[in-house]
Amino acid sequence: ALNTLNNHSKPKILLKNFQLETILHTPGHLPLDRVDVWFQDEARFGQQNQTSRIWAAKGSRPRVVKQQQFDYGYIFGAVCPSNGNTQALISPLVNKEVMKQHLKLISEATEPGRHAVVVMDGAGWHTFDTASPFTNVSLVKLPAYSPELNPMEQVWQWLRQRCLSNRVFRGYEEIVEQVSRAWNTFIADVERVKTLCWREWINLVN
Repeated sequence: ALNTLNNHSKPKILLKNFQLETILHTPGHLPLDRVDVWFQDEARFGQQNQTSRIWAAKGSRPRVVKQQQFDYGYIFGAVCPSNGNTQALISPLVNKEVMKQHLKLISEATEPGRHAVVVMDGAGWHTFDTASPFTNVSLVKLPAYSPELNPMEQVWQWLRQRCLSNRVFRGYEEIVEQVSRAWNTFIADVERVKTLCWREWINLVN
């Protein structure tokens, strides 16, 4: 996994370690300019939803409904900041089989002759064997307890604040519908995807 030190040395250390991790986890004949770096993560959305600030008349006390039901779904999301490509799927559960399906989408989205390096955290279903069926996908793990290094955290925050907070869902099907709509709204602006998710330490060639 990547290592970090203090905040001042972190970008340089990340770049050096990430380049090494990438070289170790990709085919030896592959130049680094043929590598596409993806960030991947999961988030849970459901009837126990988050609330956020809303506009209201001065002096008023707007009400927000808080559901008592417990239906929810997980979105597996991934972005490639260099080109704005994205892949996602929604599932009622998280496990290695669903992870493989998500990596399959990334594999299929990777152009012939290129290789996808997927950066992710250390969740229990983020195991290296989930990428073994795909010759054009490798995994690199982030340091433990470092969610700030994964821009997918900012993506989830964007979805919640702009599309999914202060909402009521009738059930799982509506959760899937609304989360899909929120994701599609986010990825509709490719420049937004690139800007929000780019990190300088993933630049492998400059």
